[in-house]
Amino acid sequence: MAPLLQSSQPWVEKYRPKQVKDVAHQDEVVRVLTNTLETTNCPHMLFYGPPGTGKTTTALAIAHQLFGPELYKSRVLELNASDDRGINVVRTKIKSFAAVAVGSGQRQGIIEPLASRCAKFRFKPLSEEIMTTRILHICNEEGLNLDAEALSTLSSISQGDLRRAITYLQSAARLFGSSISSKDLISVSGVVPQEVVEAFLIACKSGDFDLANKEVNNVIAEGYPVSQMLSQLLEVVVEADDISDEQKARICKKLGEADKCLVDGADEYLQLLDVAGNTMRALCNMPQEFSYEC
Repeated sequence: MAPLLQSSQPWVEKYRPKQVKDVAHQDEVVRVLTNTLETTNCPHMLFYGPPGTGKTTTALAIAHQLFGPELYKSRVLELNASDDRGINVVRTKIKSFAAVAVGSGQRQGIIEPLASRCAKFRFKPLSEEIMTTRILHICNEEGLNLDAEALSTLSSISQGDLRRAITYLQSAARLFGSSISSKDLISVSGVVPQEVVEAFLIACKSGDFDLANKEVNNVIAEGYPVSQMLSQLLEVVVEADDISDEQKARICKKLGEADKCLVDGADEYLQLLDVAGNTMRALCNMPQEFSYEC
């Protein structure tokens, strides 16, 4: 089916709740903030929790309810911590505003002098049921058809991040039309197909280095992100019943080291090949490092 003709507006913005009471699955936060808005006496606020759980949406909803559409743009300053950081930003930009709402993925990432001046609100991870309800609402509004397998896949690959799930859904709708399959969602998400991860692990279990090298070359040739491959391999190894705790520890240690090397700019092929070699030695109960006799 041909892709749908859609507006350029991101669905994340189109379906963003406009009022605090509409934020999903954050009942305690919504209750406290609703009472606060009735008094119009807002403290400095610190929102923390996993991505895609409603922190930004809640902050924007508070601003809209407090100031209305006329004053919103002149009363709200939105800063991205990736770009706007340092004491000068605090002195020159933030101090001119009477109230501050800070969003963070982790409470520990906020320095104590700042955290101590804020009312803290923890945003819980969204359950699969909540995400499915929201996604089905968007599908109904946009005329999309997702079967049970596709819904389950979308929930899995977005890892509780509703913003990510909506973005994947819109991307798939633009590319594949109104009927979206599990395979379509995987192709737009950058997730490595499960059969590729399993084939890699099977090759490592075989003890055949040439076979493992073939699977490594396949991952690189297909253009799959090696960091994503390591993340999914970690999940498979941790959940595997036929791998001992000692073997899991050895493999996970190497996965962590390889991931750090990739962050530092190391070559993807060499790092994945190194993971394959170390995984093979662990699964075949070979020594952790080869010894050489003079």
